[in-house]
Amino acid sequence: MALNAKIPEGPLKDKWQNYLAKTHIVNPANRKKLDIIVVGGGLSGGGAAASLAELGYNVKVFFFQDSARRSHSVAAQGGVNAAKNYKNDGDNVYRMFYDTIKGGDFRSREANVYRMAEVSANLIDHMVAQGVPFGREYSGYLSNRSFGGVQVSRTFYARGQTGQQLLMATYQAMMKQVKIGKLQQYKRHEILDLVVIDGKARGIIARNLDTGEIERYAAHAIVFGTGGFGKIFYLSTLAMNSNGSANWRAHKKGAYFANPSWTQIHPTALPQSGEHQSKLTLMSESLRNDGRIWVPKNKDDNRKPGDIPEEDRDYYLERRYPAFGNLVPRDVASRAAKERMDAGHGVGPLKNAVYLDFKTAIEKLGKETIKERYGNLFTMYEKITAINAYNEPMKISPAAHFSMGGLWVDYELQTTIPGLFAVGEANFADHGANRLGANSLLQASVDGNFILPNTISNYLANEIRTGKISTDTPEFEEAEKGVKEQVKKLLNIKGTMPVDQIHRRLGKIMFKEVAMSRNEKGLIWAIDEIKKLRKEFWENAAIPGNENGPNSELEKAGRLADYLEIAELMAVDALERKESCGAHFREDFQTPEGEAMRDDENYMFSSAWEWQEGEKWKLHKEPLEFTEVTPTVRSYK
Repeated sequence: MALNAKIPEGPLKDKWQNYLAKTHIVNPANRKKLDIIVVGGGLSGGGAAASLAELGYNVKVFFFQDSARRSHSVAAQGGVNAAKNYKNDGDNVYRMFYDTIKGGDFRSREANVYRMAEVSANLIDHMVAQGVPFGREYSGYLSNRSFGGVQVSRTFYARGQTGQQLLMATYQAMMKQVKIGKLQQYKRHEILDLVVIDGKARGIIARNLDTGEIERYAAHAIVFGTGGFGKIFYLSTLAMNSNGSANWRAHKKGAYFANPSWTQIHPTALPQSGEHQSKLTLMSESLRNDGRIWVPKNKDDNRKPGDIPEEDRDYYLERRYPAFGNLVPRDVASRAAKERMDAGHGVGPLKNAVYLDFKTAIEKLGKETIKERYGNLFTMYEKITAINAYNEPMKISPAAHFSMGGLWVDYELQTTIPGLFAVGEANFADHGANRLGANSLLQASVDGNFILPNTISNYLANEIRTGKISTDTPEFEEAEKGVKEQVKKLLNIKGTMPVDQIHRRLGKIMFKEVAMSRNEKGLIWAIDEIKKLRKEFWENAAIPGNENGPNSELEKAGRLADYLEIAELMAVDALERKESCGAHFREDFQTPEGEAMRDDENYMFSSAWEWQEGEKWKLHKEPLEFTEVTPTVRSYK
């Protein structure tokens, strides 16, 4: 299949308006005839469900949590970007577009990125109207702060709980539609397959996690707002149940998977404290506005941080990147931390952390100002570590966080399966090889609330004469049969090794060779180890219980089975791309200064992988063309 991104004609700044002027729409009377399934209740899925129901479509939304309020969007802390220039510091749509393109190391689709920047201003007004309590100046104006990779202040925030506040607003919008009767919620349902009829996405097979029943649901279009697959590393900042299974099942039905190896390692998480852990805790990137990152200049320096004088401290980001200092992009900050730790300058009991110090900011601004900006984050840090970060530096360390890769989508957010759309982190579209901080909440929110409702109509305009989609078809029967067989296959393994133990081993392989730093030898080793581990999983995984009712071990096993395949594709993708760009850092392709070295002549494309039976993939390439920017060597010095 030839990839068609469906990018509208005209100058970059006019493309979205040109699209809106010419796209097909569905009139209000006909919207009542059309059914849409949304998978995921977070910012992207929940926003899409509420907006589509508001337009008059019949919407069903599915999520595996007991409430959409528990969707992982709730965990986002620092803020959401928008080009409103409230600080009068030179920000505008083009600057935001350029920062995002550059931050992604010129490996994203120009038209999609510009649209995200263009629509960003509307999002803030939308969320304020829905009651989000953004931080404000004394005058009453909305406040802004900076995030990594930019030199302006465009991040709107609600202390350190912005994701939670945006999600509450989205949830309220959903519940309004539930009360009206245009939206049906299916909580505690996990999607186990996509149903494709005559080449179009027509439904899903879901498992009721409370009863164990396998259920069929049909619609004219399906929307995935299912998030990313960073939990593949086991230790990550993601919720324990976050997974990539819905996307992977769609991939096996014909949806191409784009740039799977591009995963973000966040530079500010709490360091691992031992083998007992199953999750890492995120500390917001916003802390880098006022916190200074440093390590001792002397290797294996065991003095307390307060006993180390200034002359013995290495503020390595300020030293290496004076133009941006502590606000370099995440991939740069994470690699720099890894380099210092590998060189023997790490701190903490396991020497796996660096310091984030607020002493200078407190001296200049006062403790109350810092408390006002980050109080809940300092409280959370003290609850976990028993350390008061007002008096002593935080210890932070890089951790798996976000998936830039995802389902390939065109300008309309439609996958290679007609009728299947992907929004937010589930798709690959906006961030290139590295996501800038505070662009995650932005993409999720604008995809669901502003972009998808205007693009899905172009597809649905041709569905108004289709009539109801029946679940009583051979395709639904075959999909349901396949799901039940997979469940029985898992339960029949009857091995001795706990699923979590296998997942932890997978995470160690991935973080060692397919995370911050990669090389050809390590990737070949990782692919071989992943195959061995997958074989061991299917021979010796211990999955107790049965399928008739709640069974969390069965759920974890199904997700891990998919992760063991996704992991191989991630390594294959990283091995195939013989360059360094953004978060994809190949040790064999770097500058003498240790920075990423792109190969624009041979790799100016997005990789879109097609599933082929036998656990093989075929690579398709979407060329990346730039009309408004000239790709340059990304420098933050």
